[in-house]
Amino acid sequence: MPRRSTVHEKGLPDRTLVVDNGGYTIKAGFSSLSPTLRDCYTIPNCLARERDRKVWVGSEVESIRDFGEVAFRRPVEKGYLVNWEAEKAIWDSTFLTQKSKLHCDPHDTNLILTEAPNTTAALQTNCDQVVFEEYEFASYSRHIGPSLNAYHDIQTLFGEPPRASHLPAVPAECLLVIDSGFSHSTVTPLYKGRPVQQAVRRLDVGGKFLTNYLKELLSIRHYNLMNEEQLVNDAKEKISFVSDSFGQDLERTRKGMSKKGREAQASDADVVVDYVLPDYNAGVHGYMRPHDPSLAAKVKKMGAMANPGGVVEDFMTLGNERFAVPELLFNPGDVGMKEAGLPETVLQSLTGLPPGLWPAMLANIVVVGGNCLIDGFMERLETEIRQLSPTECVVRIAKATDPIKATWLGGAYMAADPAALKAMQVTRHDYLEYGSGWLSRVFAGAITR
Repeated sequence: MPRRSTVHEKGLPDRTLVVDNGGYTIKAGFSSLSPTLRDCYTIPNCLARERDRKVWVGSEVESIRDFGEVAFRRPVEKGYLVNWEAEKAIWDSTFLTQKSKLHCDPHDTNLILTEAPNTTAALQTNCDQVVFEEYEFASYSRHIGPSLNAYHDIQTLFGEPPRASHLPAVPAECLLVIDSGFSHSTVTPLYKGRPVQQAVRRLDVGGKFLTNYLKELLSIRHYNLMNEEQLVNDAKEKISFVSDSFGQDLERTRKGMSKKGREAQASDADVVVDYVLPDYNAGVHGYMRPHDPSLAAKVKKMGAMANPGGVVEDFMTLGNERFAVPELLFNPGDVGMKEAGLPETVLQSLTGLPPGLWPAMLANIVVVGGNCLIDGFMERLETEIRQLSPTECVVRIAKATDPIKATWLGGAYMAADPAALKAMQVTRHDYLEYGSGWLSRVFAGAITR
């Protein structure tokens, strides 16, 4: 039996831990009266096993020097936390280790935790049990990740004056959040900080899907990299861009990389590049450089060459892979998926709302998640949403200041307001008295306290 709660009904502890439990990384930190991005720490949300079977947990993964054939185990699959055995090992290392910057005593700490939209009741119940029965946090609230972005000063993203610093963080009245992250991409309309459930839409294309697709392309055209997840993910982040004219760029790379199209190579220098593979022994990371046809021809003959520093290097010449991979966010049908692209998904989401809310939602679109950092993503997304939207509606789209930490910062803003925090949190005492079913109804807004 869990021991008796130390929290009294008269108030909550002063310390609040905000955890955005993402599929690729955990964004976590303690809230303060004036939270900033510097208060947020990013921890790899995985276990990693090297060739010698040594296992690295959470933040320890950042100390790995040789990622060759490292196997990753992630507790979050398709956006949902399904493996608490692995997640507990990461949380223990992050929150319970004395030397950790995020060390805390759960009995004297409030927890704000994110989850993916439309998480099943069984997974939610499992999460509640771990938080209150395994860790015994003093109080806890579970939020759909995109909903915390409503607590940002949204209008400053569109060039409006910032709100007064002494005012509490009141959620935006109407906000449409596009979250394109590691596991998936979601479109979540928010009304007064609450998600409109019937209008939430999901696209099963995220950073992991793009990485896996790039692994297949590179393994067919260059080297077998199916077991090199970290290497390919790093390459994807450095070489990818979203094309504003997919057909033309595809034709340019086809001509530029063929023997009959040598004259086109000069004009295609901005598309075709070389990606130099990392040398883990020398501590050299992979990097992108302009394509040199003569150098490429020489390497094809010799197999490898030494650069002026004497370090042996190898590289891949990449053309349409650069833009064909992120194109799946806009046209998942290219690989046979029967889903609409991200701009069409936005319009599908709007159809679940009353038409009277369309102008307000289209005028307040905020994009978060790591995929929006891909070059050309925001421009393409805005262009296609404008083309699909009603002509009488003003379309405004903005990228969060830090798309990766934006959800965490929104939660920290909410926690900085004692009244808002008290209204959201459920104490362990209440959980032990009323149970997990009551807890889920409170978090869904069906029960007001």
